[in-house]
Amino acid sequence: MEWVGNARLAAGPEATWYLEAAFTPGAHLGTVYDDPTTPVVVTGIEELTTIRVPSGRLVVDAPWHDDQVYEYGRGLPTRPPRELAVRIPPGVYRVEIAWTAGPYEFMGEHVDGVECAATRLCISDDPVVGWEMGLSVEDDIARLQPGEKPRFFSDANVGCFADAGAWTTLSARFRTFMDGVPLETEQLADGCERVRDESRQADLVTFGAESGGVVWLGRTKTGDVAAIVVTSGMPGAKA
Repeated sequence: MEWVGNARLAAGPEATWYLEAAFTPGAHLGTVYDDPTTPVVVTGIEELTTIRVPSGRLVVDAPWHDDQVYEYGRGLPTRPPRELAVRIPPGVYRVEIAWTAGPYEFMGEHVDGVECAATRLCISDDPVVGWEMGLSVEDDIARLQPGEKPRFFSDANVGCFADAGAWTTLSARFRTFMDGVPLETEQLADGCERVRDESRQADLVTFGAESGGVVWLGRTKTGDVAAIVVTSGMPGAKA
């Protein structure tokens, strides 16, 4: 039986186009702001790193939240992370970034305009036949308003993928950093970071996320999740 998605979660035509074009080198995603003659082009797909998710439960959220600094510093309870309702097979997965370039001039200087179009967690290489928004364990689909896109928020424009079973340990270094203690993480390319919990064989990997992000699930014809993609959470974004 082929997968049939929920219409309330399904990506519309614009979002579907963006999700597919963002990971197609050479594709045009639009034009540079105030310059309709210069296209924004997908320049390539970078494999950032791999991530271990032994629990099969995935957090996609900011690794810390500025409005909880008081709680962090005093060891008080904080909001739970945005854990996805969908489960994935326990395993090790690639994290990829789709890059675009849209050159422009600013105050007489040439700027290459390199930006992250989307970040992808590759669950399998099976073809994606449809996209739907990824709800969290706290989201109620019955209360989802038409056009609403559930997402996570990030004051620092940083998101992360993390094993939910090891979240407390994996996120602790970011919360300690907010209290002035130097952050000890593994530095990856492009300002991204990784934290490892060797006792659980689990990881957290950060990536850029403008004001947070919308999470999309790429489904195969059987309904399995082949990819989890985060796109900009800014208002007016196609995805």
